[in-house]
Amino acid sequence: MSNSLLKMAIQQEIQQMMDRVLENAIVKNPFILEEHRAAKPLYAALVPDEIFKGSHFERRFVTPFGKVWERLALIVAQQTFETAKLGESIQGLIPKGRLARISEILNALEHKNSSKSRQKPNWQEELSYILKGRGELIPVSVICDIWAVSEKTGETIAAELKAPLPNSDQTKVSKEKLFKLYAMEPCPVTRAYFALPYNPYGQKHNYSWSFPQRWFDMKNDSVVLIGDEFWNLLGGIGTYQALIEAVNEIGGEYKQRIYQEFLGIEAPDHWTEFTL
Repeated sequence: MSNSLLKMAIQQEIQQMMDRVLENAIVKNPFILEEHRAAKPLYAALVPDEIFKGSHFERRFVTPFGKVWERLALIVAQQTFETAKLGESIQGLIPKGRLARISEILNALEHKNSSKSRQKPNWQEELSYILKGRGELIPVSVICDIWAVSEKTGETIAAELKAPLPNSDQTKVSKEKLFKLYAMEPCPVTRAYFALPYNPYGQKHNYSWSFPQRWFDMKNDSVVLIGDEFWNLLGGIGTYQALIEAVNEIGGEYKQRIYQEFLGIEAPDHWTEFTL
């Protein structure tokens, strides 16, 4: 798939989501001023109604958009890999000793030790320690957010794709899944990653959201991909730029619609200033 076709596919997915959001916020669950003022008279007396109207829209936008990242990743992966799936369940066998070591490492990362400090994450050292475990083979199932197989290269890629600011519990579950994939005999993946769709801090070395840093060295662990690293892995060099261009090309249309159809006002002069 060319970058132009990829952009069109990305735009179609985002447009479908945005159209559903607008219908939900305007038609199915509109912001009713009288109900807001009756339910929260003190708020209405102190804060402009438009602030709460904006919050009403935000709640109907943020939740569905979280699921869009996975669908966009699938669209991108399908141009590079012969097989690409979401939520693929992988069955495998893991030596009992490896499962015990996975639990041991996760516990050390989560809880302070006798010296009142937690173990610092180091993916390579942790995985090396886990793979030395032996024992009875135990059946294990892992559900992967993204699963992609290339018949041309023989590679199998798995990724845990989370929001750019994931909470601690989400990150812990993802790390456990990645450990288990690599611990299976035989290993079902060529590579597996903890991935974030973009970096709200700009450069990777500036990423500083605290919760995932309990579980991963977000700046140095090879298993962590953020922004362009992830998208270019799935679709090749230039994929992240194509994603940005796709969003920018349709962003203005939806901003204008939200101003006019939801807020009921004309778009201000500066409404086109921000793009990705």
